[in-house]
Amino acid sequence: MNASPNLLEVRGLRKYFGQGTHPVRAVDGVSFDVRPGETLGLVGESGSGKSTIGRMLTRLIDPTEGQMRYLDADGAAHDLAALSASRMRPLRSQIQIIFQDPYASLNPRMRIRDVLGEALDTHGLARGAARQPRIHELLAQVGLRPEHAERFPHEFSGGQRQRIGIARALAVEPRFIVADEPLSALDVSIQAQVVNLLGELKEQLGLTLLFISHDLDVVEYLCDRVVVLYLGHVMEIAPTEALYAQPQHPYTQALLAAAPLPDPAQRRSIPLLQGDLPSPANPPSGCVFRTRCPQAETRCASAVMALREVQPGRFTACWKN
Repeated sequence: MNASPNLLEVRGLRKYFGQGTHPVRAVDGVSFDVRPGETLGLVGESGSGKSTIGRMLTRLIDPTEGQMRYLDADGAAHDLAALSASRMRPLRSQIQIIFQDPYASLNPRMRIRDVLGEALDTHGLARGAARQPRIHELLAQVGLRPEHAERFPHEFSGGQRQRIGIARALAVEPRFIVADEPLSALDVSIQAQVVNLLGELKEQLGLTLLFISHDLDVVEYLCDRVVVLYLGHVMEIAPTEALYAQPQHPYTQALLAAAPLPDPAQRRSIPLLQGDLPSPANPPSGCVFRTRCPQAETRCASAVMALREVQPGRFTACWKN
């Protein structure tokens, strides 16, 4: 999908849950690239497979099938999907995750100095006299004070806990961070602060981000490119500005049309999505979006349109383009 070296290349990624003839097809043949230094957005309705992809990329869960080719700091390529736990361990410091629920991801019995120190100890970083200054540095990077190191998670607000989660991810000096719905558990008034923090850290530290979200406004603001998912399949990939200005796939068009309008009297030119998301245990034949697509044709029921480049840097999986 891109001639230049990519940090990560995902090809034919699948994750099925359950056994028998009708497993839950949470992710079903997903392919995309992540370029060094970019923020790639991953969007779609609940149940589209976004978080499952994030957990596979960080090997919190194992894929059923597919490749995840990662280029490490030394320029060596690794298929993360094929690595054993022992061979994956050296790469974990390079690939980190920020979780959706900051409170659930922090041990309530540990002081923050121990939460951050545990990450340093696991990877053999900042030992001895260097440990405490490094913990204070991490707290400062996310807008917290040195005295916060002595507190427990319950003594912080939701926004502060998410900052601690970000600091923990940064502790091991990663190159690639999966941010899995990092704003959804926060008050709206706090979300903008965390978004700006992520943007600043990305620039300061040269990070690459995969930003998983259902908030299309935040994705438009923060991301360089966007991957649109529906029922475990990629519907469209495009630069953010182009995708929001002229979405190609009918699902992307409907997804953007469903976003709240600033003027309630303004009319929509694209019909909103009708019906519920089909079950991933029994997805529709052919194009999985056809049962809710206002432009569906007979051929959509029998054949799957492969993701193809319709304009330079723009990919879609639809006959219409």
